[in-house]
Amino acid sequence: MSSNLDLSTIPLGVLIGLGVVLLLEITLDVIALVDLYRRPVASVALGNKWIWVAVILLVNLIGAILYFAIGRRPAPAVEQPSAGPSAPERTRSAAEIADALYGSDDETKRP
Repeated sequence: MSSNLDLSTIPLGVLIGLGVVLLLEITLDVIALVDLYRRPVASVALGNKWIWVAVILLVNLIGAILYFAIGRRPAPAVEQPSAGPSAPERTRSAAEIADALYGSDDETKRP
């Protein structure tokens, strides 16, 4: 049995499909590794980044998908600030806002 593979015998559509899958795999791996690098250890499932590096790199296309599906913990909830300024403050004119930021014209014209 000969194991020589001639790429000219493989249809062009199959080669293009394999190229797309390879590009998708490399892209997902890079995105997953960058996300893993930037994510704190506390928000990674299993608490160990090296396990996820191995899963991402060794389990081919499924590894990056597994990391995105189950490897990341959601960020802790941050308390939201109050609703914002009261209604009278929200309806100030642009001139009043500029005066508050830069001072009124009367203050800037003084000798």
